[in-house]
Amino acid sequence: MSGAQASWDVPLAAASALRPPRVWRQGLVAALAWALLGVLTWLWPNKEIGFSDWAYTAEFAALSGVLALALALAALTLARPGGRLQWLHPAGAWLIAAPLLLVLWQVLTAKLGLLPPPFFAPPQSLLEVYLDDTARLGTSVAHSLRLLVHGIVLGSVVGFVTGVWVGWSRVAGYWVHPLLRFLGPVPASALLPLAFFFAPSSYSAAVFLIALATFFPVAVLTWSGVANVSKSYYDVARTLGASEWFLVWRVAIPAALPQVFVGLFMGLGASFSVLITAEMMGVKAGLGWYLQWAQGWAAYSNMYGALLVMAVLCSGLITLLFTVRDRLLGWQKGTVKW
Repeated sequence: MSGAQASWDVPLAAASALRPPRVWRQGLVAALAWALLGVLTWLWPNKEIGFSDWAYTAEFAALSGVLALALALAALTLARPGGRLQWLHPAGAWLIAAPLLLVLWQVLTAKLGLLPPPFFAPPQSLLEVYLDDTARLGTSVAHSLRLLVHGIVLGSVVGFVTGVWVGWSRVAGYWVHPLLRFLGPVPASALLPLAFFFAPSSYSAAVFLIALATFFPVAVLTWSGVANVSKSYYDVARTLGASEWFLVWRVAIPAALPQVFVGLFMGLGASFSVLITAEMMGVKAGLGWYLQWAQGWAAYSNMYGALLVMAVLCSGLITLLFTVRDRLLGWQKGTVKW
């Protein structure tokens, strides 16, 4: 009887070992870390250094507590293995590291004052920026987005057409390609004085510089994609009676699209650097202007808040670009990751 009982215990123990846990353990640890951040922010008094206390300290502590409670509830219900929020699991380590880094930031700035203000501010200073300066920051984001979209669309369209033309036409390849190789590597920001001199307005000058920064990588990589299409594709299409326009639109351009998206990715990164430079020089609104304004008034919290918004904006646009690429080029999904 004891031998039979032992034979049943082995598979039961193996089944219990293979059974997934009923809670998301990393989520619970993350909830404890966020709770620690909230308690430390609330109970440890801020060190006053020549000015009044940091604003929104209590609100930041309350926000940390709300996040801790939400993570704890998610770990016990929807985010546990097999739940609807199981997609949160890959971010578990970051959800633990983020509050711990915020704790270190809080201690070095607001609590001990080891990093001198106003050059370094605690995390709640960002909350103050986003709550009290929403109108100015939101207007700057809207102006930067409008300027960026105009410049990127113009540069991408002209660069794509130029790349297809150079890659397809021998005459264009002979005359235009050397100009691309000679003038293309020149940074767009180097032409800033000429652009502001010849352009009718500072806005049009900024659009031109952003378009120029986007134009070069899109044109070169589109040309490379069209020029490297296998000749066998053209031979098969010509055998079936395809015209020259059909070869360009249905063979050359689809085959070059992977290279085009790489060019767009590179152009988007270059356009952001030119955007900030152009807005600092002459445009009356935008994130670059906001950064310069914050530096002029020594409002370093506003500067850090704008930098964070810029990082989110740039990363979001690149993620959107790769999402479109994956939809159009499903067969090439995963070759270039972001």
